Amino acid sequence: MKTKSLSVTFEPLDNAQLANLCGALDENLRQIEMAYDVTLARRGEHCRVDGEPAHARQAALALRHFYALAKAPLSVDDIQLGLIELRNRGLAAPPGPANAGLLTKKSDLHGRTPHQVEYLKQIQEHDITFGIGPAGTGKTYLAVASAVDAFERDQVQRIVLTRPAVEAGERLGFLPGDLTQKVDPYLRPLYDALYDLMGFDKVARLFEKQAIEVAPLAYMRGRTLNHAFIILDEAQNTTPEQMKMFLTRIGIGAKAVITGDVTQVDLPKGQKSGLVEARRILANVRGLAFTDFDAADVVRHPLVARIVAAYEKDLAGRPENGRG
Repeated sequence: MKTKSLSVTFEPLDNAQLANLCGALDENLRQIEMAYDVTLARRGEHCRVDGEPAHARQAALALRHFYALAKAPLSVDDIQLGLIELRNRGLAAPPGPANAGLLTKKSDLHGRTPHQVEYLKQIQEHDITFGIGPAGTGKTYLAVASAVDAFERDQVQRIVLTRPAVEAGERLGFLPGDLTQKVDPYLRPLYDALYDLMGFDKVARLFEKQAIEVAPLAYMRGRTLNHAFIILDEAQNTTPEQMKMFLTRIGIGAKAVITGDVTQVDLPKGQKSGLVEARRILANVRGLAFTDFDAADVVRHPLVARIVAAYEKDLAGRPENGRG
């Protein structure tokens, strides 16, 4: 494999800025190494980058980019999110109302990939929005962020969270407790996002006031949800009948976001997915929006992209694409 060495000099030299770039025990540099599959060797303000030519060039650009931002300390999160934005540089929409920060506890929250920017814009402009794509692309998190934003701006009076209670290939058996406790394990990703965006204490108070409500999908029949922001998560595990029932619950002044990954259907074999059917049936209905995410939108640890690539490479090398 052909490799290349590039030299990067951090100028003008500022030792505090250089320390902010490197992070504790050079952890920020390790993130850049993993993201681009290169090796970094630093001595003072000089850094050598070793790796495949294209990767080495990208890593060198990243080092210069982050050094310019390092007037304040950079956390590992700052580096990981910044690497995702660098990967999509030139593709994402320019700053503007559609990509402005949302009104949440995280003041800098915004779309970091072109599809995320499109998704947020679709949610703002449509009453019903579908976000479809693989795990880790921000579908659920950005939906919850949009719900919190709408609630904080008094655009809706409550947030309603729902999800089909379908086990992902496991049998959990009997779950003790009341209805909320039984459904809690299935809604944990939504709770985690709410706590992150509003704070634990505020979320607890809003649950007490029923301004945030957990509504198991099976219990929504017959209801009309007015002035609410409704999120249906893991929608690939709805049946067509459940999806139709959910979509017809939406009342006056309400918004709904439906998220799911059509490659991760946990329904019994032979059962059609309500999300797949909705995509087909509603494709030409005005007023609805569909945003499709792909692997390039994954917002997770930089090592995840390399893990996914390794699995895809292994699968492609098997007889009959892994079925042999």
